[in-house]
Amino acid sequence: MRGVVSLIVVLLIVAVVATVLGVLAIRRSREGRQQPAARPVDPFHTGDQDSLRGDPRALKAGDIVEIRGITYTARGTLRMSEGGWTWSEHLLDDAKGTQLWLGVEEDPDLILSAWTPLAESGLAPGPATIEHDGRTFRSDESGSAEFRSEATTGLDDSGTVRYHDYEGPDGALLSFEAYGDAGWEAALGETLSRYDVTIYPVSPQ
Repeated sequence: MRGVVSLIVVLLIVAVVATVLGVLAIRRSREGRQQPAARPVDPFHTGDQDSLRGDPRALKAGDIVEIRGITYTARGTLRMSEGGWTWSEHLLDDAKGTQLWLGVEEDPDLILSAWTPLAESGLAPGPATIEHDGRTFRSDESGSAEFRSEATTGLDDSGTVRYHDYEGPDGALLSFEAYGDAGWEAALGETLSRYDVTIYPVSPQ
């Protein structure tokens, strides 16, 4: 009799354990099916670099910018728009009063460029090619855009700008801009690597 009772107890224990294991297996199976599929990730996205070097797309007046070891302060920004296309141009100033413009756009990858105004260069846009400082620049694109000015830029709060961009060898750039009714202003530029630029935000987002 005792042997029968013991057998029944063992069978009950086995049945309970089997039931528990079955319930757990079903629950895990359901949870696995309910997990959303992993979203595709752009392998060229600059998220990691943005966390390490700051995000140029969020740059604004008051932030500190380091370009190839030289430290600048962002004085102001021009927000440009042409149709559905937008980009920014930031006026930077170093401790010696040297100014340059940092261009930031996405096409679709992040594109950075540094621009230095060419005073009284005698150059004007229009030709298919322009010779300057021993280099040949070829016409790339031209058009007109609306701009909105933030902080110190030396321009009105808003308006229109015409532009004509040229490309030269080894990442060299030449650009012409005319704001409102003003004449053309030339600037010499160069393409920057993401590793050339570090942003130190010092003002609230």
